[in-house]
Amino acid sequence: MPADEPAENISGGDGGGGAFAAFDAGDAETRAEAVVDVLGELYWRKAYGGQDAFECLVRTVLSQNTSDKASQPAHDALMARYGAGDDDTDAGGDDDGAGDAGADEDDADLAAALAAADRDELADTISSAGLYNQKSKTIVALADRVVDEYGGADGFDEFVRSGDPDEVRETMLDMNGVGPKTADCVLLFAGGRGGVFPVDTHVHRISRRIGLAPPDADHEAVREHLEAAVPAEKCGFGHTAMIQFGREYCSARTPACLDGPDACPMADRCDRVGVDAASGDVVDPADADAAAD
Repeated sequence: MPADEPAENISGGDGGGGAFAAFDAGDAETRAEAVVDVLGELYWRKAYGGQDAFECLVRTVLSQNTSDKASQPAHDALMARYGAGDDDTDAGGDDDGAGDAGADEDDADLAAALAAADRDELADTISSAGLYNQKSKTIVALADRVVDEYGGADGFDEFVRSGDPDEVRETMLDMNGVGPKTADCVLLFAGGRGGVFPVDTHVHRISRRIGLAPPDADHEAVREHLEAAVPAEKCGFGHTAMIQFGREYCSARTPACLDGPDACPMADRCDRVGVDAASGDVVDPADADAAAD
């Protein structure tokens, strides 16, 4: 497992949010569903939803181009400074009752507090997440828009939970600094929307390596393949468990299958695109596909 990754996916395990749920594996109708069923047996089967939508949006922006190990402290520091004083802001973090940037009321609005935040102060607060100047600018702009269009975090939360999912996604994609993965994470973890399978670097790599999507598929194409082939209720834990699988077994440079098929629990379901166990060479699936042409 890479040194900059925590041992457990932040959204998995006992303290990662969501509710453990029993999903009947049954007879998988697609290969992708069979893979997700194995992941559920390895790690967890969960139903997600219920997180505050704006906080989830901010958390996901902080996680862009960095690891949970770096972004989680930034999120905790941001919530301690700008979050509502008596709110339980994070299942895995501490709530010290702070709120010194306009959020010292019990009912303080996180979006309003961040819209009014001094950008240099915010950047310093989230510095552990990397790219903190860019991310502080993005967060303040997002907060401004949420306050202007929805009246604050509560209004945005209602929109995410009850709005048409396609409209919600398109609206978020129109926000500066919000890409498909960020929008999909908000839909999943805050909106609790079934059939949403966010694609991060782990999911992108593993899906193409296994053969669940074409080797040259971009992130959006991988998402479309997975959401079409995995039952709606299994997409959420498929996403979080696949990330964990990428950390423990199917890393970018040294996948477990290099040690032999018995080293990987997915060996009998994987095409190992881009992995040459004999030579030890590992390339991106797209590069392997190009070399074969």
